[in-house]
Amino acid sequence: MTQTAAPAAAPVDADATADAPVDDDLTPAQAFDALYAYAAPALVRQAYLLTGRRELARKSVERAFQQAWQRWPEVAVDRDPAGWVRAAAYEYAMSPWHRLRLRHRAPEPPPAALDDRRLLSTLLNLPPVYRRTLLLYDGVGIGLAETAAETEASTPAAANRLLYARATVARRLPELSEKEELRRRLTELGGTERLRTPPKPVVVRSGSERRARRWTRAAIAFTVLIIGSTAFTLHTAPDHYEAPQAPATRVPGVPPRSGPAPLSVGDLELRARLRGMFGDGPERLLPQPR
Repeated sequence: MTQTAAPAAAPVDADATADAPVDDDLTPAQAFDALYAYAAPALVRQAYLLTGRRELARKSVERAFQQAWQRWPEVAVDRDPAGWVRAAAYEYAMSPWHRLRLRHRAPEPPPAALDDRRLLSTLLNLPPVYRRTLLLYDGVGIGLAETAAETEASTPAAANRLLYARATVARRLPELSEKEELRRRLTELGGTERLRTPPKPVVVRSGSERRARRWTRAAIAFTVLIIGSTAFTLHTAPDHYEAPQAPATRVPGVPPRSGPAPLSVGDLELRARLRGMFGDGPERLLPQPR
């Protein structure tokens, strides 16, 4: 896969902020491909600003479009399909489970320019939800209400997060205290960094279908396992209640049960000698005449 440099003048979300053109005559695959070409490059740049990782940014966008293709009837009628994919890409990119992967524990090479390194470091030091709010409002350029909805917060909470994020950036980078300058720098940081382009839409669609088939087979296998385990349990489980036996207790006044003592060595020798004296058993005892 080749690497391409995004144009520096392109906004961070130039492709994904406006409404994508919709043609009712397009097939589902053609409509998906159009949305992919329309929004994917900008979403990769946004995911990079959120994570600071180039490969994770590309993978996040690819996974988001795979989910979109699996739910295409829902995404196709959404009032903002690009926003649907953006939210899915952000959720995957900012998942805390990525910290468990070995490849994500080592830091990636920072941007070449010093100003870009400082800005990216400042963004990554923000709490994830504050970073996302700042990127959506100042980077992508959507409204405060839409930002609050996408971050699952109230509008006052989103406003407070935005003010905190701006204040933190201005404290560390005083030259970005003006929001217009901050927006310009976010655009430049997302547009000048060399990022791997996502795969072609047909590859994403086929990967989504393979993934759906694997999950379907796994679900079927798990269901069969559960049914088999249930049937085995029903077959082997007892069908009536058996009360447990009470532990033995000694009755007062009753002597303990006992038997004959074990034979001694002499007794065993006598028994063996007696058994050897008569081959057919003991002789009949008859009274002797006097």
